[in-house]
Amino acid sequence: MLSAKMETALNSQVNKELHSAYIYLGMANYLESQNFKGMASWMKKQASEEVEHAEKIIGYLQDRGAHVELEAIDKPRNEYESILNAFESGLAHERVVTESIHDLVILARDEKDLATENFLTWFVSEQVEEEATFSYVVDLLMKVNNVAAGLMIIDGQLGARA
Repeated sequence: MLSAKMETALNSQVNKELHSAYIYLGMANYLESQNFKGMASWMKKQASEEVEHAEKIIGYLQDRGAHVELEAIDKPRNEYESILNAFESGLAHERVVTESIHDLVILARDEKDLATENFLTWFVSEQVEEEATFSYVVDLLMKVNNVAAGLMIIDGQLGARA
């Protein structure tokens, strides 16, 4: 059985994951408006992944007999200064999510909740991958320095995401 504090914290993380999906859908809409369909598709897949993360936590809460409490999701940004700014914002957001996951692990350790700590190990690893992926795209965008040909190549590469 989860403590009330852990149940509340995990429910809060569900909201953060769903908000992440909203953020990435907002970015996808911006990228689509700039006619970068490959990048928009990449962001839509990122949004779907965030929903899967939320569902994974919901399943864990249910498996532990905890109450799932869905909260309102804040409206995301829909405009960005540039394509680079959108991806930099995504990277910054992933760093916030990483900090939140780490806080959950620390709480699980403090409460000696080994099952939850074990469950969260997947999310710790996933956040390393999330940050690395966004960082890679930011680096590519910085290298092409808003040159149309480079952006088109990146758009094609990102659009190929399975």
